[in-house]
Amino acid sequence: MPSLWRALFGAPDEPEDRTTAAVRKIAEALDQLPADQARYLAAYAYILGRVAKADHVVSAEESRAMERIVMEAGGLTEAQAVLVVQIAKTRNQLFGATEDFLVTREFNEIATRDQKLQLLEALFAVSSAGDDILVTEDNEIRKIASELTLEHRDVIAVRLAFRDKLAVLKKPQAGQ
Repeated sequence: MPSLWRALFGAPDEPEDRTTAAVRKIAEALDQLPADQARYLAAYAYILGRVAKADHVVSAEESRAMERIVMEAGGLTEAQAVLVVQIAKTRNQLFGATEDFLVTREFNEIATRDQKLQLLEALFAVSSAGDDILVTEDNEIRKIASELTLEHRDVIAVRLAFRDKLAVLKKPQAGQ
């Protein structure tokens, strides 16, 4: 969309770069990949980090799950996946409140419906890595799904496969 300044004063329109700083930083670590694929994986990794930190702690199990998922999704080496996940976690920790919606909106614009559903499943896989999907994580996944314009039934269909990990459905242990 042209700016008012450009429209009024006849400046040429430049293509709008909607790539967020977080995606740009992570994509730099993937410089050997085509730019579109690097951008996709960067946003994908960032959003995985978003759900991992929903409870304010990214566990070692969640980090390993993110690395495995990013490695498989992007055809990366283990070292590349570790680097991408580390950058994603750091960016998420430092700028999450500011960039969460922006990165998810960017992913929504570049991903197909199938890719969004794949991410949704990966979000549940990351949040279940610590054996329980906490209510805060489940709520964050629902929020992300909404930002990705996925329907409630999509969330329920994927969530069903992880129902045994949902903390809200587990019986409290004695002494809790």
